[in-house]
Amino acid sequence: MSSFSVRFLTPQVLPSTSSYRSKTCVFAAPQVARVAAADLEAARLEPRVEERDGYFVLKEKFREGINPQEKVKIEKDPMKLFMEGGIEVLAKMSLEEIEKAKVTKDDIDVRLKWLGLFHRRKHQYGRFMMRLKLPNGVTTSAQTRYLASVIRKYGKDGCADVTTRQNWQIRGVVLPDVPEILKGLEEVGLTSLQSGMDNVRNPVGNPLAGIDPHEIVDTRPYNNLLSQFITANSRGNPTITNLPRKWNVCVVGSHDLYEHPHINDLAYMPATKDGRFGFNLLVGGFFSPKRCAEAIPLDAWVPADDVVTVCKAVLEAFRDLGNRGNRQKTRMMWLIDELGIEGFRAEVVKRMPQQELERASSEELVQKQWERRDYLGVHPQKQEGFSFVGLHIPVGRVQADDMDELARLADIYGSGELRLTVEQNIIIPNVENSRLEALLNEPLLKDRFSPEPSLLMKGLVACTGNQFCGQAIIETKARALKVTEEVERLVSVTRPVRMHWTGCPNTCGQVQVADIGFMGCMARDENKKPVEGVDVFLGGRVGSDSHLGEVYKKGVPCKNLAPLVADILIKHFGAVPREREEGEDW
Repeated sequence: MSSFSVRFLTPQVLPSTSSYRSKTCVFAAPQVARVAAADLEAARLEPRVEERDGYFVLKEKFREGINPQEKVKIEKDPMKLFMEGGIEVLAKMSLEEIEKAKVTKDDIDVRLKWLGLFHRRKHQYGRFMMRLKLPNGVTTSAQTRYLASVIRKYGKDGCADVTTRQNWQIRGVVLPDVPEILKGLEEVGLTSLQSGMDNVRNPVGNPLAGIDPHEIVDTRPYNNLLSQFITANSRGNPTITNLPRKWNVCVVGSHDLYEHPHINDLAYMPATKDGRFGFNLLVGGFFSPKRCAEAIPLDAWVPADDVVTVCKAVLEAFRDLGNRGNRQKTRMMWLIDELGIEGFRAEVVKRMPQQELERASSEELVQKQWERRDYLGVHPQKQEGFSFVGLHIPVGRVQADDMDELARLADIYGSGELRLTVEQNIIIPNVENSRLEALLNEPLLKDRFSPEPSLLMKGLVACTGNQFCGQAIIETKARALKVTEEVERLVSVTRPVRMHWTGCPNTCGQVQVADIGFMGCMARDENKKPVEGVDVFLGGRVGSDSHLGEVYKKGVPCKNLAPLVADILIKHFGAVPREREEGEDW
């Protein structure tokens, strides 16, 4: 690949740390014993897939015991719906016709996820959620207006969400409209391709890239290159679309670790080596219903020009060797456990162009003792005379009119750009300081998306919940807001507390990284009747001292949550009951 130069700041060089370590949740399955690379049988290292007619297919001899999703992929490669025009044919069929044949039913329920389309069979039969790719969370006013125009036509069924991977999801889409929507996305420079199922998800980076006075490196060029490689410039890249499971990647550019590297399958951690800028690599971070694990060091460093090269090598090792049986044991960390970190590293090295991979650098650039900054509100940029304004989007939900108004504000006060964050918020960058007062007085910021939300609201994150998602056990977004409002009436806090909600054990809401997390489950009320409830998690951390939280209390009915949360805030976060004045004796 062609090289490019990226300017970066050089803070104090710090020694290597051993603080990155594998951790599992309290409900984690036992790890497979690690083995030395030399002890691995050659048969285990035979690639399980092979190329046929441009697509990678699981070999016949490795098909015993595979999961149902693998069988669907074998029956018909999902990328054919995009690369061979299958979506055009499918979109012209009625739902009645589609339901008559297994192959077309699998198309709308499984294979369309390779195009970023998720059928809401359980709660919105015939309607789809569409997930976009938005590398580094950067989008334009034109793109935002187009997405608003798509969801507006669906009335009450249409809305959009900012996700925990820094991108958009739009809702209410119907199948006949998909070919036209895909064309519209292309016209504004967007794609939904390869954003679901066994694919590489949206590349995450610093939401303040290029404008942050304290950034280490601008992550936008790297994430753009990664995204271009992953989707072959939105044309489709079938070499990496038959992975054993989903795969997450991020490029770290801040001391604040806004990118959450410890929960990604591959994380690029900035580091210098012998005067060269590059990245140390972390691998294997993930969440699942049965296990969650923090990323661990691969003991590898790559120069900046090899970001895509090593990503390709890691993906190919996972594609070739990953397990395809029990879906709860198919994420990349399970393969790392089986091969051992050195065995896995050796497989990555085999797939590098020169079969070489340098050992990790001790010259890490992320400062370990760094207090994570709040990006909500008004903050000065590195560009003199300009500021960025972080807006709180309550649980990430927006309507068409909201999106149009956000686009208008970005055009009038900024540079026509918006930044999405993994906490489901939005940043307007490049605002001239002389225009800040006018922006802050806009009705949208006064009434809907405050730059100065309450301390409990500003850290609130919620997944889709059972309003739209068939896997969610409970409703999350409205409940998260309601419970938080109830708690705010009970206690007063003096610092932000991050509270995350997820509707099921798939933990899309990332409850394990929250100060307080709520994972949907069925519980029993005082009359032993089944009701919607949560398992409560406590102690997750993000930033320089990141680690995963653990279960605090299981099976709490949602209707009983507010007093419990208030009690947690008093005991663990210094909150004060509202009926007592701060400083008053107990």
